[in-house]
Amino acid sequence: MAPTTTAQNDSYPEKFPLPAPDGKDGAISPSEYSGVDTSGVDPKKVLLKMDLHLIPMLALLYLLSFLDRGNIGNARIEGLVESLNMTGPQYNWCLTVFFFTYCLFEVPSNLLLKRLRPSIWLPSIMVAWGTVMTLMGVVQDFKGLLISRLFLGITEAGLYPGVAYYITMWYCRTEAQFRQAMFFSAASVAGAFSGLLAFGIAKMDGVGGYEGWRWIFILEGILTVVVAVIAFFTIYDFPETAKFLTEPERAWVVHRLRYQGSKDSGQMVAESEHFKWKYVREAFTDWQIYLGLWMYWGIVCPLYGTSLFLPSIIRELGYTSSTAQLLTVPIYITAAVLAVAVAWFSDRSGQRSPYIFTCMCAIGIGFIICISASAAGNVPGVVYAGIFIAVCGIYPAFPGNVTWISNNLAGSYKRSAGMAIHIGVGNLAGAMASNFYRQADSPKYLLGHGLELGFLAVGLGAVVGLRWNYKRINGLRERMPLEEYSDAENSEKGDRAPTY
Repeated sequence: MAPTTTAQNDSYPEKFPLPAPDGKDGAISPSEYSGVDTSGVDPKKVLLKMDLHLIPMLALLYLLSFLDRGNIGNARIEGLVESLNMTGPQYNWCLTVFFFTYCLFEVPSNLLLKRLRPSIWLPSIMVAWGTVMTLMGVVQDFKGLLISRLFLGITEAGLYPGVAYYITMWYCRTEAQFRQAMFFSAASVAGAFSGLLAFGIAKMDGVGGYEGWRWIFILEGILTVVVAVIAFFTIYDFPETAKFLTEPERAWVVHRLRYQGSKDSGQMVAESEHFKWKYVREAFTDWQIYLGLWMYWGIVCPLYGTSLFLPSIIRELGYTSSTAQLLTVPIYITAAVLAVAVAWFSDRSGQRSPYIFTCMCAIGIGFIICISASAAGNVPGVVYAGIFIAVCGIYPAFPGNVTWISNNLAGSYKRSAGMAIHIGVGNLAGAMASNFYRQADSPKYLLGHGLELGFLAVGLGAVVGLRWNYKRINGLRERMPLEEYSDAENSEKGDRAPTY
């Protein structure tokens, strides 16, 4: 299953234009949307309104999500392992089990998102994980922490795939990566903010009889619950009901989303919006999702490896705990800026794979530097530089990989399920990466860096494989007669239709 339009499939021609509100390029005509006249709609103005009303809250939600799942790395260097009398392998298990439940609950959560409304579902799961995070601050042993991490995986499972899918319900393919990057860059900011916050909160060591690492969990969990309550009133559901848009603007947004898949074919085939279990089954059997998983793992193994262990890696280089927390900040801030910049160029050029491939090469260069410098020894600055380069490749590559797969899935519910599978199973990489950096391998961590490099190499191969297959299927579909199927049949076939 591969789409045929060049823009969707990262093939030629390179450009894909934005629909205009003048009756051209897929814009609404009065007869198409209950007589609504969209001739006065300004596309740039509408997109800006959507960005201002949607992206800031989504970014804040993901910042807190990434902060809450990754702050265990900060807690570790503030004494969590010693306080709970845990061994190195037990700590790694606490990291690993999170991803088992996180993966398991992502598909059902994404299917529920549209049925229960984003403004209800997203804040609800946020209250749940904020509560779990707060209670992690009072665990007394390894078993308590392990169970808490299991429940954190369940409650956080719906956020990232839900928000990634939510963006596709508002923005066309040609605009998606920039918005994905703007909200995903919150993960970079979370990395920086986590270090700063942990540095400050650790000073509360002894307050109320609690160690500093406990206050990291408690205060960050309470903050999540507070923001969740606000989110109930600030998250919008769908373009059709958005009060910040005028009626002509709502009509224009809905129409261009519905017909974006067939725009380049010359036919107007609406995307299927109704639920059928066959769409879920098709997502589970779609070859591109499974090939895309290897690309995802090639990016996410390094992502989780660095986010969970970066403070510890820096500390093992000889820096104090407080310095290690602060040295993570410039890495993540730079990565956030690069993620948004690369996404902007990717959307403008109409290409995904060249940017993903280049960023993944940067990851590889970073880990090669880490391995070489660690093996040589006594050059902590060079190891730090290698990690810096790797992280600056990870964060721009990730939004591109998610957007590329979502661009090539048609049908609202198939896209919902497909994105959840891609992200959910893909996040099992976190379970693997949780065990790459063993205490026994410190301070050089050659095994961890080497395993990250191995997954990256396979991921690069997957990028090439996806690109080649998309171009091959595009060529086949360009030779297919468009009149072979009716509009209704093409709509039902989704991304398998010759018009897509």
